[in-house]
Amino acid sequence: MDDMIAWSWEGSPIRVGLNRLGAGPTLLLLPALSSISTRSEMSPLQERLAPSFTTVAVDWPGFGTAPRPRCAWRPEAYAAFLAHLLAEIVPRPHATVAAGHAGGYLLAAAAARPGIAGRLCLLAPTWRGPLPTMMGEKRALFAALVQAGDLPLLGPLLYRANVNRFMLRMMVRGHVYTDPEWLAGALLAEKLAVIRAPGARHAAIRFVAGALDPMRSRAEFLAAAAKITDPVLLLYGAGTPPRSRAEMKALATLPQVRTQEFPAGKLALHEEYPEAVAEALRDFL
Repeated sequence: MDDMIAWSWEGSPIRVGLNRLGAGPTLLLLPALSSISTRSEMSPLQERLAPSFTTVAVDWPGFGTAPRPRCAWRPEAYAAFLAHLLAEIVPRPHATVAAGHAGGYLLAAAAARPGIAGRLCLLAPTWRGPLPTMMGEKRALFAALVQAGDLPLLGPLLYRANVNRFMLRMMVRGHVYTDPEWLAGALLAEKLAVIRAPGARHAAIRFVAGALDPMRSRAEFLAAAAKITDPVLLLYGAGTPPRSRAEMKALATLPQVRTQEFPAGKLALHEEYPEAVAEALRDFL
């Protein structure tokens, strides 16, 4: 069942999409934050988990399928939205499943309020945006990029030059999907519609530039996870880009983290290998 959530941030009304499917204990499913991410990336998991669980997949503000207002998105907004979800929309779920940057925000929320998100399941979790991961801590340069992306004329040109059909296919082949031909046909058309939606650039550019990073260092990432005393499930694929994989392997060293590395899969292993991921989630839950 499709629905919409009304929320507000700093006086701006915002609507985000939500899908419910299944029956049983509730699982909150949080997609990644990226130019192409929406709650629909969780649909393959929802279909497989619905016989045993009520699954609730939610878009992030500034991403997803709804119109996206211009907003100076920052980590505090996403932390506040997740707190709203866990207090008002999906209170005390049996478990929360989070992909990519959503994993970092989930760890921070659970560390601050133990038990609020149920059992934690992390799918290729990240805490650092693509540009800081590839280029290092050039924050002044990245801040200038964000400012340019918000400008009325330059912003759309800059965004289209870096987020288009060619760049999208190159990006996903490099670090999102294992199969280079995975993104084609109807799925490619769906992802192109996401990146071309009005207002899409404001949150997407901030994510790429690291302005939406939930943590500022690996130490902070691990410190948040270390505060979680219940078992945490960590799933990632052997094809995960090396720098992101290093962060996941560091997380895997914590005693409460139960880790499964799949023989294939990159940052979107839950889309590409939903059956294997769903089986691991069922076993853990």
